[in-house]
Amino acid sequence: MTAAERQRRLALRALATAGSLALAPALSRAQPAGGPLLLSLQQMTAPLIGHAPLRNAGVRLELPALADNGNTVPLRVLVDSPMTADLHVTRIWLLSPRNPVTQMAVFHLGPWSGRAEIATRVRLAGTQGVVALARLSTGEYQYAQTEVVVTESACLDAG
Repeated sequence: MTAAERQRRLALRALATAGSLALAPALSRAQPAGGPLLLSLQQMTAPLIGHAPLRNAGVRLELPALADNGNTVPLRVLVDSPMTADLHVTRIWLLSPRNPVTQMAVFHLGPWSGRAEIATRVRLAGTQGVVALARLSTGEYQYAQTEVVVTESACLDAG
């Protein structure tokens, strides 16, 4: 090996070392040490309902138990309500404790809706418990919560 080849190899090795050292701090900051902070049911619902009572009844939330891709997870919510002028569902919120934005969607309903049912697709940032929160015309709040395992997260900034 000539002196020029040795010099070139040393220069390449020094560049590679400098490049990896420059990336090391960025790589160590890529994931937070404790993982994302998951919100509790009370933390998610308090901004919407205040201190109103919340019942785990009357709402059915249908999600697959395992979602291969968090970009389009099918979801269906059904609320037990006669949907009459006196007693009907006024709103349905979809909440996620792990997504960057907790309130994924809000649907406005009324007696004109015919039935208290919605079907949509949502993006999920990993395995979590999705919450469907319904407000009745009486001022009562009801909810359902379902766990879904997401193998490929849709929201990369949430971990």
